[in-house]
Amino acid sequence: MAADVQTQLYSRFGKKFPAGTTLFNEGDRGEEMFIIQAGKVKISKKIRGVEKTLATLDKGEFFGEMAILNDKPRSASAETLEESEMLVIDRKTFEDMLRGNVEIAIRFIKRIAERLRETDEQMESLMIRDNTSRLVNILAKQVKGSKMPGGYSINIDDLAGMAGIEKNLAHTIIGKLANVKIVEVAGDVLRILNQEQVDRLVKYLEMREIFGELL
Repeated sequence: MAADVQTQLYSRFGKKFPAGTTLFNEGDRGEEMFIIQAGKVKISKKIRGVEKTLATLDKGEFFGEMAILNDKPRSASAETLEESEMLVIDRKTFEDMLRGNVEIAIRFIKRIAERLRETDEQMESLMIRDNTSRLVNILAKQVKGSKMPGGYSINIDDLAGMAGIEKNLAHTIIGKLANVKIVEVAGDVLRILNQEQVDRLVKYLEMREIFGELL
């Protein structure tokens, strides 16, 4: 998007939000969608009474559009993880954008299709009841979906949110994986540096399925 167009859009629709701002809650009526210009946003949902992180979005991502499209309550909650700048687009403007620009409409449809696939995979992982299997399953899929330039890193607390388990338990599980050299840990960050580590993680999942909990 050209810089002058970007500036025009931000002057019309741009807003700044402090870290920790709740943009909307699950069940709210949706009248706006958001396009992140800077910062990070957590998308979460309560499943069996426990809040679980569905995604962490950053610059270039959009969210909140489904409530506009289907005119139903918000299916998840959104909160800024750091100070963020966003375009806040109302229902009419969003519909006009889709009708008036085929390229935007096609890009939007493709991204929605990707999200549906990602959501299906994540919900499948969240149905796993065993905490270790669920966390490792989600981690393996996160790694698989990344290009790993210089390795893959993720905050362990964020991973715990995705798996819907206590942070202390997540650190314990990851510590066990680090002890057997499946992952590396530096403070609160988990790192996987190469494909060999990814293959070892996938093999671990396969062995757990066959033999159960051995750690």
